[in-house]
Amino acid sequence: MDTSALDHVATLIEQEPRAARSLVLYALMSTLAIDNSGSLFKLTKLRELDAETRALAYGLMEVMAQGATGSPAWQAAMSRIEQAIRRA
Repeated sequence: MDTSALDHVATLIEQEPRAARSLVLYALMSTLAIDNSGSLFKLTKLRELDAETRALAYGLMEVMAQGATGSPAWQAAMSRIEQAIRRA
């Protein structure tokens, strides 16, 4: 299973925790991790992202589709992201 998008997203958010794209990716990860949420992410938010960042979002969706939102890699990425956002 390819979880490289997780590391890329965490690094991006650590570098720019207040950027709009960081917050959109964080919101996406937060909703993808909740099975019963029905993934309540407004897909039109993807329009706000450039092509490179959208590709990362698609990578996160693939990780979710493979059932890895509870994996150690996902949890580690979320921990890094939440720390970065709290420090911002």
